[in-house]
Amino acid sequence: MSKKKCSYVAVGGQALMEGIMMKGPEGTAMSLRLPDGSIETTMKDFVSVRKKYKILNIPVVRGVVSFAESMIFGYKLLMESAEKTSLDMEEESDSKLDKWITEHFGPKMMAVIGGISAVLGVGLAFLLFMWLPSFAFDLINDKLAGGAISDFRAIFEGLIRVVIFVVYMALVARMKEIRRVYMYHGAEHKTIFAFEHGKELTVENVRGEKRCHPRCGTSFIFVTILLSIIISSVVSVAFPSLTEIRALWIAVKILMMPLIMGIGFEFIQLAGKYPNKFTQLLSAPGLLMQRITTAEPDDAIIEVAIEAMKAALTGKVPENTQPETEAESEE
Repeated sequence: MSKKKCSYVAVGGQALMEGIMMKGPEGTAMSLRLPDGSIETTMKDFVSVRKKYKILNIPVVRGVVSFAESMIFGYKLLMESAEKTSLDMEEESDSKLDKWITEHFGPKMMAVIGGISAVLGVGLAFLLFMWLPSFAFDLINDKLAGGAISDFRAIFEGLIRVVIFVVYMALVARMKEIRRVYMYHGAEHKTIFAFEHGKELTVENVRGEKRCHPRCGTSFIFVTILLSIIISSVVSVAFPSLTEIRALWIAVKILMMPLIMGIGFEFIQLAGKYPNKFTQLLSAPGLLMQRITTAEPDDAIIEVAIEAMKAALTGKVPENTQPETEAESEE
């Protein structure tokens, strides 16, 4: 946190409901803006399985492992942030259904429903980004093009996937709650930039930074889509029979996803560590997409991001927040 330009240190984060999670060299911290206006910061116990099994640290494999861990851990914190930052359900909740479920089945039922929602979310992602592009290509190729574009299946499916992703994110961004999350997303990036540029972590310094970061998950998605187009094109040319049956082709693409995600992870890490013309060119689509998935934060949101970053860098909770850790709460 010195004003001098710091050496490269891997830091990252995730926007939550009225809060931010930050991972730094000294730990993982979550800072939330509570309904009473105060900021609560807690240190979270997160130890990557990669530290236990060194084989999982080899290139490409580590990307798949990191992605899976981020999804699981991030979802857990997202649910916790939603619970902590929501107003008292008995008095001010607008959802009669949530209130009825809690009264009749207890709070654990809401956790079950959250798990079911996660499964449905995965199903929706499969439907939108795997099945629908393949179905749309078959429809266009057979009905409109008369089979003339069969050799370009992977390219067209990739382009359709990009269009679906952009439209989906643009529609989601119109929701009030998601708009707030996108503001926290922007604050997360600005704070990381301020740290990487060696600036003191103040609201004024953070406010002046860019809100689009090349190491963001949005850029990761675009890189994986680009890689999926390239790798799928090679596979479809080498084994054209695989594309003749839609279910088989979708299964092949699913099996290729770990390799694609692993390569994409390595690229994103390099793009953040060694910015140059080549990495900037490939990162450009993701940075443009971040204009949708991030929003300019206000000073109150930036304050939350700064508290999370300070805790992740030092391993200590700032004095003006509640210094309770997961270990202490269990005791």
